[in-house]
Order: sequence, then C-alpha cells, then structure tokens
Amino acid sequence: MVSIRERLRSGNEPLGGFINLVPSPVVTQVLAASGADVVLIDQEHGPIGPESMHAMIASTSGTACSPWVRVSSCDEGLVKTALDAGAEGIVFPLVTDATSAAACVELCRFPPRGRRGWGPFVAHSRWGVGLFDYLDSRGEQTVCTLLIETRSAIENLEAICQVEGVDCLVIAPFDLSTELGVSGQLDAPELLEAVSHAEQVVLAAGVPLGGAAFTPQQAQTLLDKGYRLLWHGFDVLILGQSVRQAAQWRASPAAAESRSDPG
Repeated sequence: MVSIRERLRSGNEPLGGFINLVPSPVVTQVLAASGADVVLIDQEHGPIGPESMHAMIASTSGTACSPWVRVSSCDEGLVKTALDAGAEGIVFPLVTDATSAAACVELCRFPPRGRRGWGPFVAHSRWGVGLFDYLDSRGEQTVCTLLIETRSAIENLEAICQVEGVDCLVIAPFDLSTELGVSGQLDAPELLEAVSHAEQVVLAAGVPLGGAAFTPQQAQTLLDKGYRLLWHGFDVLILGQSVRQAAQWRASPAAAESRSDPG
C-alpha cells in the first residue's frame, strides 16, 4: 500500500481529511470507513487522552485512512506517545519560524535524521509489521505537518519551506484570523492577504499545501490553486449541523425541502 506521505508527495490525487474531536473510536471508524484519506485526532482542542487516542488510531485498521494526531505543542512526550500508539502523522500548531519547524521535524524522525526515541511496541501492530521491522518499513513514512496560523509564520514562511523533512503545510484560517485581529472574519482583507501570500510561497516551494474546504465551491477553488490536502470539517460541527437541519425540517418541512432541492 502506498503511504500517505508518498501520496502527498506525488500530487497525483487530491486528499481529503476530517478533524476528529470526539474521543470515540466509533466516530473515527465511521470517518475512516466512509472514505476519509486522513483523520486528524485532535489533542490540541479535543478532550482526547492517550487511551482514547490509541483506540481511535487502532479503529482505522482495515481502511485506507491515515491516522494523524494534532498535538498541543512541539513537545517530545506528546509526539512520542502519539507515534508509539501508531499515528502515521503529527500535526504541529503555532509554528513561528524555521527553527521551530526544524524542532518539529526532529521529533518525527529517528536518529541520525532526528531524535525520535525507539519504542514501537504498540505501533508495529497497527501497521502489521514485526517489532524490529518497524523502523525500516515505517520509520520514514511519518508525516510531519505544520500549521500556518501565526503572523510570525507568515513572515518567515520562505525559510520554513526550506526546512528538510516538512511534508505538508496547512493554512489554518481560524487561528490566523484571530492573530490578525479579525477572528472568524474569513473574508477580512487582512486574512485574505495573508492567505494569498502563504499560497504563493508554499506552492512555489513545492511543499504540499492543505486548507479548509467546507463546501463544494471552496473545494474546487483550492484544487484549482494546487492544494493537495483538503480538510472538509469537524466531527462535532457536522453533528451539530445535522441536528439543526432536522429541526428546520420539523419547523417547516416544505420550506426545508425547497431549500435542499436546487431543481
């Protein structure tokens, strides 16, 4: 099976991911079995402990879905726990410059390229390899993804793109808009200018680029620009949207039907 890292590099197909904040292997399994290329188990903003994280990673077995974990910081203990539980990728928040980017990469790579400690006692089972085969067969397949969500990252993006071992950069509009003083205003000129700059720099550098695409129109726009990884939603928001939609149906079935039928 082609690894998600190789699929990102090839650029032959767009990949789709979902953010998983509900600490439930059932939810993760549904996302994985329904066709998500990547599921992002979110330990930065979700109430997910190590035991739940491991069960969620394990629930992707038997699917083509790659389990990634978003850690809350560039912390060796957090990264080690996620990778040794079987995560195929780590997503790092709040990167600021090339130095912090390089520190993230080091935690995802075994020596001599990095400083990841050896201990895949659990991870090897998720990937169906022997304990002492893990390093050679899986060690180089770990995806290191950085979130571009700070003003400093935008200012230092050219240097960040030159850091060897960065597999993907994701523009995170919610945090970035907050840092720029226009929180949640996704059409604010300040945010649009920063996003446009980031797109130009990352795409010119040839680093796989990811971004939020919550509608078909947003997805097509990003694909036309050259994005390779599209994040389609958060599990908790998808659930909430479904409940609100059902409430609209009950309140006014005819109106809800006309809104949902473009014909």
